Amino acid sequence: MANSATDQDERLRRPARIRSVRLGDTRVSFVPDGAIQGRPRRWLPDTTDEIWAAHPQYLDASGHLVASIGGLLVENGDRALLIDAGWGPVSLPAEPGGPNGAVHGGALLDGLAELGRGPEEIEAVAFTHLHIDHLGWAWHAAPGGDRPVFTRAEYLVAEPEWAGRDLLAQGVTEEEAAALTPRVRTVTDGQEVFPGVRVQITGGHTAGHTQYVITGGGTRLIAFGDALHSPIQVDHPEWSCLYDHDPVRSAEHRRRLVAELEEPDTIGFGVHFADAVFGRVRRDGAGSAWCPLDV
Repeated sequence: MANSATDQDERLRRPARIRSVRLGDTRVSFVPDGAIQGRPRRWLPDTTDEIWAAHPQYLDASGHLVASIGGLLVENGDRALLIDAGWGPVSLPAEPGGPNGAVHGGALLDGLAELGRGPEEIEAVAFTHLHIDHLGWAWHAAPGGDRPVFTRAEYLVAEPEWAGRDLLAQGVTEEEAAALTPRVRTVTDGQEVFPGVRVQITGGHTAGHTQYVITGGGTRLIAFGDALHSPIQVDHPEWSCLYDHDPVRSAEHRRRLVAELEEPDTIGFGVHFADAVFGRVRRDGAGSAWCPLDV
């Protein structure tokens, strides 16, 4: 059975492949760029060795969390929006003593091509926030040239996120900001930025962290960015990530988010959720759990 418990466990600890969901007339696809390994107790400081020993399904063979990196392609007719833009062409070794294991990126343009889209067809790139693993290809020049990869795209950033860009410890550098600035259009809470796609500013992870709510065909999909870094947080929304700017606010938002994801006709998209990026939240007597979609 393709969606057996064994297969689901395997998906929780491997980098994601292309996966697509239909919402009426809208197709939503994860476009992989690469992956980053996270040391579990460093990424989620409130956890313990005993917790991870009891939940080995979340860890790869080297004992790391596997966080996929990429973007979410939203297509409606001949129009295309990209939410986040991966890390771009990068290969980094593990940080000795640091929170991260190895990082690799650079596959996003190949993924777009496999989905039948060229980067010049993207009308806008909507960012959840301004961390480098979400900005990647938006500031890199196209391979072999000096022109931007997304030749005609606007860059959509929540107003408080763009206003606070200089305060982002893990975020945008001066070089990256200079490349982004001419194309940035700030957006506000509740604004529709593409057919069926609305902005929802949450804060917490960063000052203007944003999720995007996509509706179609009677279903709602919440692309929640870095509100959650691992599916294990669905049952433990109180566990904030090392990279959360405001751990208290991010935990408060996660509690509300998990409750929303439990509602009928609601799907979640977790960009860092290994190969289980699309899923639903189910509650039983033992708590809440992330149930990957078999797509």
